[in-house]
Amino acid sequence: RASCHWRRPQKKKKKDSIIMSEEFEPRAITVRDIAPADFISAYAEHLKNSDKFELPPWADLVKTAVFKELAPYGDDWYYIRAASVARKIYLCPGTGVGALQKWYGGSYRRGTRTEHFRKANSGLIRVILQGLEEMHVIEKAGTHGRKVTRVGQQDLDRIAGGVARAQVEDDDDE
Repeated sequence: RASCHWRRPQKKKKKDSIIMSEEFEPRAITVRDIAPADFISAYAEHLKNSDKFELPPWADLVKTAVFKELAPYGDDWYYIRAASVARKIYLCPGTGVGALQKWYGGSYRRGTRTEHFRKANSGLIRVILQGLEEMHVIEKAGTHGRKVTRVGQQDLDRIAGGVARAQVEDDDDE
């Protein structure tokens, strides 16, 4: 499996491409082009308004990890986490529950004893992945992890485009 933490080397532009830049054609906006916080908040709002993605009845009681003392305070935390998971899988196909546990994990502060890293709640991540699978946003990628479906990619890119248009309109107003 390919790691998602490396970048493809950029090709050097030729001098002819500078002339071609005047005839620039706009390309599609993807999730990679949008700031993570802006995209996650917009996609969380989309999930909240969607009838297909439901909030589980235990969502107000559950902690997100062992190292947390309390459940999240916000009402929309479940949708925000689901949007963040969908973005992670979009950017790094083949990501599974274990990798997401590490990503959302953190430091377990044990009083006067030394801190240790602890993973996040796997059950919560698994339920979010199952909810996104029911919406046909993601699907299982063979034996390793999940990947975004074609419909899911179109949906995520459409929302990213809406966020980009809103940012351009805000910049024009100022």
